[in-house]
Amino acid sequence: MTVQRRIAHLDMDAFFASVELLRYPQLKGLPVVIGGGRRRVDEIVRQRHADLPLSEIPASAFPLLKDYAGRGVITTATYPARQFGVGSAMGMMKAAKLCPHAIVLPVDFEEVRKYSRLFKNTITEIAPVVEDRGVDEVYIDFTDVPGGQREGGRALARLIQRAIFDRTGLTCSIGVAPNKLIAKMASEFNKPNGISVVWQEDVQTKIWPLPVRKINGIGPKAEMKLARLHLHTIGDIAAQEREWLIDNFGKSYGAWMHDAAWGRDDRPVVTESEPVSMSRETTFDRDLHAVRDKAELGAIFTDLCVKLAGDLQRKGYVGKTIGIKLRYDDFQIATRDQTIEEFTADGKTIRQVAGQCLKRVDLGRRLRLLGVRVGKLAKADAPRQAHRIAEPAPQPGTLDLF
Repeated sequence: MTVQRRIAHLDMDAFFASVELLRYPQLKGLPVVIGGGRRRVDEIVRQRHADLPLSEIPASAFPLLKDYAGRGVITTATYPARQFGVGSAMGMMKAAKLCPHAIVLPVDFEEVRKYSRLFKNTITEIAPVVEDRGVDEVYIDFTDVPGGQREGGRALARLIQRAIFDRTGLTCSIGVAPNKLIAKMASEFNKPNGISVVWQEDVQTKIWPLPVRKINGIGPKAEMKLARLHLHTIGDIAAQEREWLIDNFGKSYGAWMHDAAWGRDDRPVVTESEPVSMSRETTFDRDLHAVRDKAELGAIFTDLCVKLAGDLQRKGYVGKTIGIKLRYDDFQIATRDQTIEEFTADGKTIRQVAGQCLKRVDLGRRLRLLGVRVGKLAKADAPRQAHRIAEPAPQPGTLDLF
């Protein structure tokens, strides 16, 4: 039998919400949103019903989205809530207008990480070549795994689905295709708890009718430009000449866009990868102003830089590109970065360079989020000739804008 490349993308179904439903199974089938901060808002519910097991606390006892007041965003929502237009990254207050009767629960990061490790370990016991893509999704190379070729990979996908459910009680959706690009799209075809198998010859019928944003790598700005050029589906992109796309989108991005539209992607499943960057950010309880709230912003800014430096040092990395991220009160985002000559993991250096980046953004508007990032990472214990390590910088002094 001819061995064909078969790559799977596995995506856990409404992962954060599903983990909570293991704790509160009585909420299954109801609209539930997860988010609003890390504070355990369900503690009061537990205290009021301390005489009952968690699984027997009545659904009517839980807080509702219509009563939420704050600036949090939704991490995920159950499928009954999604039917009302509620989705990930949506502001909680906006979601309350769409689905006021939804139950709201906080994120339990410790529990989520536990189940993330559990489902990934379950996969590697069956198919060892796995690429971690975040807390709730992975790529899996089925090609040389026993059963990975049967039914185009469907048989192995069923086995993995059953194993994860038996181990965790959670469901997942799997797309199997010739490459990572198509597999990721395919994993959304039959959610939740579905399996979709796509072959290269299916690209025209199954992939081309999809909107351009279904290609992982085409964001909102590229979508807007494509729309101005009257290109709305993946098939519309595929119908264009490669050179025309290069002329309009640049040599690298235009060529990639043409390949993606035709379902071409030769990226391997990478079992271990180094992080490209590390960052720290925080959303404020209220909008802050760089002048009127200078002291408060300055303390937050310093704390982010110190914590980011601690992250780098703890994980053994240094970086050369330091940047900042601001989100204004109208949700517009501004980012700036600067590359320095020597690698660093020093908090004072990070704050100094990030402070210089702040000089290049509009600080006359109110801010709702502030973030700091270090990129172009390298291992701190690499040979000294590979990269020079910057000495700790002096206090920023006049570079302070906060």
